[in-house]
Amino acid sequence: MTAAAPQAAARRIDLCAADEVPPGTMKMCDVDDEMVLVVNLDGRFHATQGVCSHQYFELDNGFLTGDAVTCALHLSRFELATGDALDPPAELPLAVYPVVVEGGRVLIDVPAGPLEVNR
Repeated sequence: MTAAAPQAAARRIDLCAADEVPPGTMKMCDVDDEMVLVVNLDGRFHATQGVCSHQYFELDNGFLTGDAVTCALHLSRFELATGDALDPPAELPLAVYPVVVEGGRVLIDVPAGPLEVNR
């Protein structure tokens, strides 16, 4: 019999109340001195790193375009579900965090340790 591989420790982080992010809007939250962007697309919540992967600029200053967020600094666009950079000059994807809505709160499940961010 082989032993099961140990699972990485995880943590659940409470970001905000779901009603603080109405459909079609976004909200910036602070986690461990990193910014996390919460977006509500018609009741589907997404969470990504809150700053552009191309150059430090807070994405809540940008705008939503369909299922993507556009950075207002250089107009790089990122797919919210995957974090993929859709338009240059950004090449690196955004870090994306799994979202759970529970008890009216928006939570993310992430590995223990520093929050992943692409720069």
